[in-house]
Amino acid sequence: MKSREIREMTDKEILDALEDKREALFNLRFQKASGQLEDETAPTRTRREIARLKTIQRERELARKTAGKEGSND
Repeated sequence: MKSREIREMTDKEILDALEDKREALFNLRFQKASGQLEDETAPTRTRREIARLKTIQRERELARKTAGKEGSND
């Protein structure tokens, strides 16, 4: 999932994707511990996707705060 794709998502979709990716990472950790993990790079990719989602989520949060402060200076 690329940043461009994430930016096109709504806030609710980002939260849902974050939940899905965290669950996927949890399952990947179990697979690795039990020796069933086939793709060794999957946990790294999943962590990076979580980081992208959280980064864009935070950008939006800061943008809302900034927009709110600009409107209250009247």
